Amino acid sequence: MRFLDLTQDFSLHTPAFAGYPGPAIRWIKHLAFDRAGGQEITMTLHVSTHLDAPAHFLTGGKFIGDLPLDFLVGTACVVDLQRMGVGDYDVYGPEHFERWEKDTHLKIEHGDILIIRTGYHRYYPENWTDRSRVDETRYFIRHPGPARAFAEWVLKRGVRWIAVDAGSADHPMNTVIRRIRADEAEEAEKKLGRSLDEIFPKQDYQIMHTLLFPHDVIHIENLGGQLDEVLDRKIRFGCFPWRFQGGEAALCRAVAMIDEDSGAPANSRRSLRVRGDQ
Repeated sequence: MRFLDLTQDFSLHTPAFAGYPGPAIRWIKHLAFDRAGGQEITMTLHVSTHLDAPAHFLTGGKFIGDLPLDFLVGTACVVDLQRMGVGDYDVYGPEHFERWEKDTHLKIEHGDILIIRTGYHRYYPENWTDRSRVDETRYFIRHPGPARAFAEWVLKRGVRWIAVDAGSADHPMNTVIRRIRADEAEEAEKKLGRSLDEIFPKQDYQIMHTLLFPHDVIHIENLGGQLDEVLDRKIRFGCFPWRFQGGEAALCRAVAMIDEDSGAPANSRRSLRVRGDQ
């Protein structure tokens, strides 16, 4: 069994999502004086690789500590959207995932976890596998994302939960980013050729949270690490957050578990031509 770490680094420098303070870390004990080292961390929960619980967007929703391990571990489909040419500001939908099923001859089954690989994990400041392409603005502001059609498709197909290698499971222009970066919103409209009000009407604000969380279809955000080693296949995947009672989110370790001894089934991985880097 081989374990691959799909988690981004966490440090003092890790950026939080828009409107959330980043971490503050300080030493409160030192070996020379206290015979032990000790640290204190102050932070919000929407930083680095983390899991949102339903309570993040739902009064009375489940907390992180309510999520059992058999829910957090299971079969996952790893869908590479970059291969399909999805890039800055683009909106992805059911058609991309149904195309993936045709290309790979794999099926996104009821109860499967869905891992969405946009390729934007490469731009995250804490991308420990390759820091040569770090771009905080591109990562948070320009990553592709879905609209209502995809959220409804997720429910229809019975996806268990989602993981994405971007700052939000929602399109950035369907979050507070659209308001605080009006300049980028203008660029997004130019790229998409449509009004953002048309694509993301007011009632669909953060649709990946508001529509899905009441059904316990939650998500990991800021996935990364060794993600590129498991593209376009089915894997065993696990998310391991704190056993956090009352927690609306938590940092987590995201792990792919690859059984190398038995070998992958013939239809579990495909060699697909990848388009050039964005």
